[in-house]
Amino acid sequence: MPIRRRFGQHFLVDEAVVDRIFQALALDSGDRVLEIGPGTGALTERLCAEAAEVVAIEVDRDLAAALRARLPAEVICADALATDLAAITERLAPCRVVGNLPYNIASPLLARLTPLASARDIHVMLQAEVGARLAAQAGTKAYGRLSVLAQHHCDVQALFAVGAESFTPSPKVASAFVRLARKPDQPYPPAALRQVLALAFSARRKTAANALRSLAPDWRALGIDPARRADGLHPGEFVAIARQLATAQPNEREQHTPCADSKST
Repeated sequence: MPIRRRFGQHFLVDEAVVDRIFQALALDSGDRVLEIGPGTGALTERLCAEAAEVVAIEVDRDLAAALRARLPAEVICADALATDLAAITERLAPCRVVGNLPYNIASPLLARLTPLASARDIHVMLQAEVGARLAAQAGTKAYGRLSVLAQHHCDVQALFAVGAESFTPSPKVASAFVRLARKPDQPYPPAALRQVLALAFSARRKTAANALRSLAPDWRALGIDPARRADGLHPGEFVAIARQLATAQPNEREQHTPCADSKST
């Protein structure tokens, strides 16, 4: 099968890594799974054998056709970023999401997946740098908008590193397998949170008071020390600021809409 570099294809070929992935998944025979980026089917074949239902989204039409021909999965040939993921996960709910994500779309894809209440958990292979951002603690260099969004919705755990030799073609970056386990649903005002995060992380080394001066938060009511650095605020504190801001903007509703800019930290 030819490699189409525009799709960021790196196919998993290491059976030992596949085994570790399935140990981490601990699938139940009743599980319903959405797989993103099945490629040649290294995970799909076992998913079909161990889960009750599998829906796979594959952008490469030749790979999609090959998967349909040999496996009992529902294979959707489409760009995952242009697909109604909410509708699919709701149909499969409670849904488990699995994927060897193309590295060039991992961040925007996770920004869409993490808010989906019908996704029970998300297990993904991705660039180690993105995994570090997902799990980063407040105040660290890797902490940013994607960290806040992911940690607001999920408990994030980097499970294990994967070497370049486990893929063909071998990627030029390190990889990691990451678990995002869904927290209880916590609606938030997406536009207000976008605004708060954009200001905070564009001036991350400034105090929160200076970075968010234009929003005039009521720090006393929030119980947040405005002298702390903007990038030292925790996800729950950012959401609290956004909710206070939204209260002053009555047209803003609390939703599950992704708020992270995938190209930002």
